[in-house]
Amino acid sequence: MSSPAIDIQKVATLSRLKLTPDEAVLYQSQLGKILDYMDVLVGYDLDSVEPTAHAVPAQPHLREDEPRPSVERSLMLANAPKSSHDQFQISKVIE
Repeated sequence: MSSPAIDIQKVATLSRLKLTPDEAVLYQSQLGKILDYMDVLVGYDLDSVEPTAHAVPAQPHLREDEPRPSVERSLMLANAPKSSHDQFQISKVIE
């Protein structure tokens, strides 16, 4: 696709951008180069390439679940403004 076929003012209007004439010329050229490169990419045979969501395999780096001691309940509740029945007491949020 060649750059003269791009209506940069229409693209700017749809994007809600106000472009100066100099910006319109610059963006016309840049958008034309992007679309020309897309034509190059379309030429590649990608039938044997499996679709992916990431460029590299994404593996979660999580530690193993291991039970371990927690903070004592009394120490946690010591920081609460209010507590009741060994639980935090908060103001009513929903009517």
